[in-house]
Amino acid sequence: MTVLARRIVAAPARPASSAWRVIVDLLAPEDGAARNELLSVSGTASMLIADEWLKDSPAVVYGSGPRVRLYCLYGEDAIAGDGSNESKLAFVATEGDWRLSLPCCADDLDWVQAELRKRSTRITARELTEAVDEEDDSGEMRESGEIINREAFFRQ
Repeated sequence: MTVLARRIVAAPARPASSAWRVIVDLLAPEDGAARNELLSVSGTASMLIADEWLKDSPAVVYGSGPRVRLYCLYGEDAIAGDGSNESKLAFVATEGDWRLSLPCCADDLDWVQAELRKRSTRITARELTEAVDEEDDSGEMRESGEIINREAFFRQ
């Protein structure tokens, strides 16, 4: 699987809401349903950015194209801009069957997940140390556009 990373300048050089807007512009550069869905969770996503959860745990976009990991830079790193990479992607990450997983601390996870569910079926939250899984509710796993039934795969 191809994985790309972007590092977005955040606080104190840029407010969390502006950092989220940069992320939205990267993932969904044109007007449409995906952009509207990303913008609909701006408040919750901006809170996660402001709390610096994207410093070491990325937001991850996955689905039909390469996986995109989005980190934020804070403090001196944000001011200096060293290590930032906000360059456009060569593809639209929110085209086709896409998902976005946002990192969140365990204490806030329940209410963040509830807020995201009110606005999106594609955007979810996970605990900071939890790996991003491409599994859906049916127990099937998506890999390179194919659907793999893990239960059938591991049957002996």
